Amino acid sequence: MSKIRYGVAMSLDGFIAGPNGEADWIVIDPDYNFAELWAQFDTALMGRLTYQAALARLGKSAFQSMKTFVASRTFSPADHPGITILSELNRELLQSIRAQSKKDIWLFGGGNLFVQLLAMNEVDTVEVTIIPVLLGAGVRLLPSTTQRTKLHLSEHKIYPSGTAHLIYEVRQ
Repeated sequence: MSKIRYGVAMSLDGFIAGPNGEADWIVIDPDYNFAELWAQFDTALMGRLTYQAALARLGKSAFQSMKTFVASRTFSPADHPGITILSELNRELLQSIRAQSKKDIWLFGGGNLFVQLLAMNEVDTVEVTIIPVLLGAGVRLLPSTTQRTKLHLSEHKIYPSGTAHLIYEVRQ
């Protein structure tokens, strides 16, 4: 069965976006192999705000090779052809998405959707790329939550730029 892998870039002080949602501080290390990363996924799962930010930054073509699911109570499917709108999330739906995927599922960006899936025990790995910058304010990696989740560091890589890529397995 496909894994749901939460992948996110984070500043050293724990922010995934600047105060106005900006991501201009995310500088990709030249040694980071994005093509290799993208090849591991055939499905993208994200919230509405992350989808809108990804479209603005990457363009629609970035998701053409992936089945894209967007969790939103406000998007209309007629206004967003080419993606699947999920107005509600539950374990049965997520299990169905897992079963359809031939590769892993990339849970993009925002902490709210991540926390929802984590509460359902539907996240397999947390993959954080720490960018060596201090933002001072912005969108935190996680919104407030009372759930404690144990993680196990399974892989890491430090790049010449000082960027650190950490992969943690979620312990149930």
